[in-house]
Parts: sequence; structure tokens; C-alpha cells
Amino acid sequence: MCAKGAEADKVEGLEAGADDYITKPFSPKELLARIKAVLRRRAPQLTDDIIEIGTLTLDPTTHRVTGDDKTLTIGPTEFRLLHFFMTHTERVFSRAQLLDKVWGDHVFVEERTVDVHIRRLRKALEPSGHDTHIETIRGAGYRFASTRLERATDKKTN
Repeated sequence: MCAKGAEADKVEGLEAGADDYITKPFSPKELLARIKAVLRRRAPQLTDDIIEIGTLTLDPTTHRVTGDDKTLTIGPTEFRLLHFFMTHTERVFSRAQLLDKVWGDHVFVEERTVDVHIRRLRKALEPSGHDTHIETIRGAGYRFASTRLERATDKKTN
């Protein structure tokens, strides 16, 4: 039996739905690098990479969140929610989608639970002003904007 290293085999595998294709011989380092690359593309919230958006930083390894050089106190569910949002900026997610992606598809909780945790997350981000990243999209769900919105109270009038 011959190895499937020909260009036609690679194209066939990728067109059949594979995210990547590697032929023998390969090094374990290359395989690990390819796995990490696919994870970053497919499920960035599952990586240990530090995420920075503006002055908001989330470190999954140390479980720390800082905003404008202030350490922010954040609960475990809110941390997972923020991690998901920061790895999926500008996309609108319904409550049901957030429940599936953050809580998991085998958890049965009310959709309004998401609202409670969004409120807690905003409160945790408030000291650094990053709460304005989280936008409510009426009739659709929630979005994490990559740039902060300016509050009406933050504007100085002359």
C-alpha cells in the first residue's frame, strides 16, 4: 500500500472536510504545531494564549483579567464568558448559543441565566471601563465589540 502523499490525495482530503493534511514522515513537533493551529482557528477559547484587546488582557493560564493595568475580580463563569467573547469579537451570539458554547451542551439552565452572568461580567469590568465592550443587540443577543463605546457620562461638554 502506498502513502497518500500525492497532491491529489491532499486536495481530496481537504475538500472532503479535513482541516489539515499531513503526510509521513512528519515530526512530532510539526504535528503538535498543526494541532495548535487548528485549535486556534476552530476553538480559540480552548487555547492557553493570552488575549489582549486594547487595554483589556485575559490570561487563561493564571486565570487573571486586567484592564487599564487594574486587576479585575471576576467569577469563574464570567471568566469563561469573557474568554469566549474575547476570542469571538464582533459576532452576535444568542442566549442559546452562549449557553452551548460557554456552559456546554449538556447543561440545562434557563436562557435568562445568560442575562444574569452578562450583568455580573459588566459589573466586574466596570472599574476599568471595559464594560462598554459588551453590547446588547435587541432581539438577537450579545456582542463583544473590539473597541470600547464611549458613555454619555464620559463625554465632557463645554
